Amino acid sequence: MSKVPHRRWGPVRSLLVLAPIFIAAPFYSYRSHYALPEPVVDLVNPANSLPQISETQILQHAKYLSEDIGYRTVGTREHALGDAWVLQQAEALRTECETVVRAQSGRKLECEVWHQQGSGSHRFDMMGRRLYKTYVNLTNIIVRVSDGTAVGKEHAVLVNSHVDSTLPSPGAADDALSVGVMLECIRVLVNTPGWEPKHAIVFLFNNAEESLQDGSHLFSTQHPVAKTVRAAINLEAAGTTGPELLFQATSEQMIRAYAQVPRPYGSVVANEIFSSGIILSDTDFRQFELYLNVTGLDMAVVGNSYLYHMRKDLVENIESGVAQHMADNVLALLHHLTSDASPLSELAAGYTRPQTVFYEYFGYFLVYSFSTAKLLYSVFFVVALVVARVTYVNPTPALKKGMSFLGEQARGLVAVVAAFLGAAVGANVVALLMNKVLGKSHSWFSSVFSCIALYGPAALSGALASQLLVGRVREHTAYTSLMLLQSFLAALIQNIGIGAGGTLFLSSGPFVPALLLNSFLTRPGDDISLWSYALGQLSPLVTGTTLFCAVLDVFVPLTGRIGEEAPAEHIIATIVAITGAYILPLAIPFVHRYGRRILVRAVIVSSLLTGVAMAIFAMRSPFDAMHQKRLFVIHMENITSEEQHLHVAAADGAPGFHDLAADIAKEFSVPGVTPSSVVMDDWNSDWDTIYPFSAFLTPYKFDLPLRAEHQDPIEHDFTVTAINDKIDEAAGTRNFTLVVNHPGIIWTAVAFDAHVLKWTLDNNPPDEYARHHIKEGSFYGYDTWSVDLVTKLQPGATPDAPADGRVKVNFVGIHEKAMWPGKRAEKTLGGRAMKLFEEFDGWLEREMGGTVDAMFLGCVGGVAVV
Repeated sequence: MSKVPHRRWGPVRSLLVLAPIFIAAPFYSYRSHYALPEPVVDLVNPANSLPQISETQILQHAKYLSEDIGYRTVGTREHALGDAWVLQQAEALRTECETVVRAQSGRKLECEVWHQQGSGSHRFDMMGRRLYKTYVNLTNIIVRVSDGTAVGKEHAVLVNSHVDSTLPSPGAADDALSVGVMLECIRVLVNTPGWEPKHAIVFLFNNAEESLQDGSHLFSTQHPVAKTVRAAINLEAAGTTGPELLFQATSEQMIRAYAQVPRPYGSVVANEIFSSGIILSDTDFRQFELYLNVTGLDMAVVGNSYLYHMRKDLVENIESGVAQHMADNVLALLHHLTSDASPLSELAAGYTRPQTVFYEYFGYFLVYSFSTAKLLYSVFFVVALVVARVTYVNPTPALKKGMSFLGEQARGLVAVVAAFLGAAVGANVVALLMNKVLGKSHSWFSSVFSCIALYGPAALSGALASQLLVGRVREHTAYTSLMLLQSFLAALIQNIGIGAGGTLFLSSGPFVPALLLNSFLTRPGDDISLWSYALGQLSPLVTGTTLFCAVLDVFVPLTGRIGEEAPAEHIIATIVAITGAYILPLAIPFVHRYGRRILVRAVIVSSLLTGVAMAIFAMRSPFDAMHQKRLFVIHMENITSEEQHLHVAAADGAPGFHDLAADIAKEFSVPGVTPSSVVMDDWNSDWDTIYPFSAFLTPYKFDLPLRAEHQDPIEHDFTVTAINDKIDEAAGTRNFTLVVNHPGIIWTAVAFDAHVLKWTLDNNPPDEYARHHIKEGSFYGYDTWSVDLVTKLQPGATPDAPADGRVKVNFVGIHEKAMWPGKRAEKTLGGRAMKLFEEFDGWLEREMGGTVDAMFLGCVGGVAVV
């Protein structure tokens, strides 16, 4: 039976036929990606009278912490109130637990509560900077739920969240939401009839994460139950919408445990991106790995991270279903990890880094080992090679010297690679024009997906234009070359130990059945069947859309806080180009279906679309009321020089900041001053309270006008002194204790240059004359800390390094009552700084229309030679 001769359709008609798959597949993926469960209100399921996770209850907890108590910055009164409230909740749950046990005779269940308080220090390198942390009398609340036996307490899983919030935020999602999730999990577990854990659960409500993980360090190094922990589950939030993302999983056992949750969301790609250090962020999980040497899972809500560490991190902005999703997954994990199937006892002997591929694919959470992946992808490459050879048709059979199979594939490979490079070049050329020529960078910032509209046409133009340089390539050859390239790269990447190669396996996998289907539907030499395009594009559209959503959710808002010098425009353009090439791999075979004339027209149309997109985005403002610019403002009182200055900085490269700085100077500085930015380096101590994040800032410094309140004397008893001072002339060393006394001042930081031979911070200070930064975080009411040092006397005397070994110390801290808007209710106690901040905040609101979120800190600093 002969096949019906093929009649070619034009590109428009063909695309219309394929349109349903191009619409339905991304829509399905988008809906699945952002799907959240229906929130539960009742504490008890009315159908079976069993306790159930209630989102309403979780959000009530989060709201009390973030709004009734407020900004819980370490060292503030609100921080102490948050600690007291969580302790009260823990004690109430212990009482409830004891009541349940008495009512259910013989049930093996015990709930214990500790209120830990302690001091310590640790090294915390971040962003390529060396930093030391010290803390005094910080607190944690620990709840252990077990079967009450010594055997049951031998192995435990740790669940962690942090009670504190960062400087400019009430912290509803970050991290009061997770606190509420943990409290709710305890309630449900305790009240579930017959539930008896084989292994213990340690719930750590740590009270100092935002001060650079002091609370988790305190628990890990000083609490007696820490040594029983075999795995950790860290709960975080960097956003307010969407499912919580598993972005760190450090053993196969814990990945397989995570596979038991009802709504898994995570992949080996996210795991490898975060572990690579590309994203300059960190969580308490670092302390558990470093000091407890345990494996675990790090999970966070990441959608809409525009509100991360912002004033609008409020319960009203947490999407419905987010809390339910996180809590349901955590509860399922805890059920599994305390059951007979738990890997905790196995993990007592230690763990190895995972050699595991995991991802969600069409509703299934797939987990398999690297060895399986290597074999699978390698075999698939061989199969792809066989299919390409079997379906190959010699385009010039009458010519003895016609191009061979390998020659054809090489030509197709050139076309595919050229398209990929062309897409990247096209998008980055537009990025360059938007940034350097038009001065309109970040025009896509206020909408996660709007960058697709700007850089998508540019990437397509570049990819298509590259094919004009490549020349004519057979459609079938481009299709098979694409399949061979992706399958080869999947095998290669996996064999060098990178699990993300699985994404290329998922993309190229359908190409084999699509080509086999094509051989049945068409005659040799015919165009590839549109059915083969539909089948081949299905997986890339679904997996690529999921990848696009996840990557843009993280990276677009991130560009608002990575500094003016970061190439934000090119980062986003490259992401769009690479991910777009992954989503639409068959665009290249499709354009070679038609002649050069159609290709030229496609380049012209896509170029026109690029121009239109640039014109539209050039008129857009990067920021709006829910996607705000971050502004950092310090009112600095220098108790050494008795000067006062206003410092203003931004952490993004969007246009307009320098004009805004000029307007601020005109409104709040002395008349006639033209502002100029100051150098931000390790010796700019004005911003040391937020060091090392300060490296991202573009700062300005303004003199303050001689208003009446600015002429009052500066009255802060903030001192840096040296005691127990002893110089050993023979050894050439100086021993002393550096004492920082800071009543009413929090988040103190000192920076100095010295050759430190020994100190009480750690055992290996750098063996050279160097700049040292030490930051403090202490509980409310504790206002003195110290560090013992042995320094090397310097042979030559300089102002910064006197011959007698004295050290010039820059010190700074935050007035506990002078943080706006966190201390709005106590503004009269914040002095001149709070009066200025209230006026400044109102001016920003009027002038910028609510598009700026400012952090206002009243700081006190100076210089001491000790």
